[in-house]
Amino acid sequence: MDEICVVTTVVDARSVADVLAAAAVAGRLAACAQVGGQVDSTYWWRSGMETSTEWSVQFKTAPDRLTALLDQIRVSHPYEVPEILVSRVESGNPDYATWVYEHTRA
Repeated sequence: MDEICVVTTVVDARSVADVLAAAAVAGRLAACAQVGGQVDSTYWWRSGMETSTEWSVQFKTAPDRLTALLDQIRVSHPYEVPEILVSRVESGNPDYATWVYEHTRA
């Protein structure tokens, strides 16, 4: 039970990031969520290069809650094609992995 999943996405407003973070934690889909500071993103969209300011959101969850968390992010995300990245990582602290697991239970 030392593995946790880290899910990252970006959105176009701090308020949206805060709502995604709070909904995931309140719904026990993530043990915690962190909203990061502004980042400037440059990307291709609809045949043109765009640059925008975004806020990152990083969620920590248990592997068995990953699918439900991804479903909630997809439904709630304001982007047509949201970036949702998943990393499965081994926790360097077994107590933290246990905490993540315990706090993603109803």
